[in-house]
Amino acid sequence: MELRTPRLRLDALHPADAAALFAYRADPVVARYQGWVPASLAEAAQFIDDLPAEPLPGRWFQWAIRVPEDGRLIGDLGVCLDGRRQATFGISLAPAQQGRGLAQEALQEVLGWLFGAMDVHRVHASVDPRNLASMGLLARLGLRQEALHRQSYWFCGEWADDAVFAMLVSEWRARVANGPVAACTR
Repeated sequence: MELRTPRLRLDALHPADAAALFAYRADPVVARYQGWVPASLAEAAQFIDDLPAEPLPGRWFQWAIRVPEDGRLIGDLGVCLDGRRQATFGISLAPAQQGRGLAQEALQEVLGWLFGAMDVHRVHASVDPRNLASMGLLARLGLRQEALHRQSYWFCGEWADDAVFAMLVSEWRARVANGPVAACTR
C-alpha cells in the first residue's frame, strides 16, 4: 500500500531498509522517546520481516517514509487498528530530517487515509511529555491532549509520564472543511 505527499512516498519497509532503519532508530536522539529501539541490525531486519503486508486489527502496520526521487528511507510511521474503528499511531524520523515539516506532512496523509478509506472514528497517540517536538506536532495536527498519566510506564530505567493525544473523525472533517492544513516548514 502506497501513499504520496508533495515531498514524500509512504510504502512498505523492505529487507534492504534494515541498515537505514537501524541507523536512525538506534540513534540516541531518536531512541530517547521510542517504545522500540533495535539492539542490532539483525533485530531491525527481523522487525521488517515480521511486519504484516497490510493493516490488520491488533497488529502494527508500518510505512516506510521515503524521499520519492531516490527511494531513500528517512523514517517510518506505524498504525495499529483496534478493530473497533479506532487507531493508534506513531512516527520516527532520522535526525537530519527533523524540523522540516515532514512528520506533519506524512501524518496528515495517513490521518486522511484513516478517517477516509479506513472509516476510523478516533485516532490517538501516546507521547512522553518531555518530547516537546512531538507534543507540538500533535497539536499542530489538531489532536487534543486528553490525558496525562503520571509515571505510568517503566521506560529506559525510569518511570515515565504518558500524554495521550486524540482526534475524532468529526474534528478531522471540520479541519479539512476549513481549508488545507498548512505544513510546518521551519
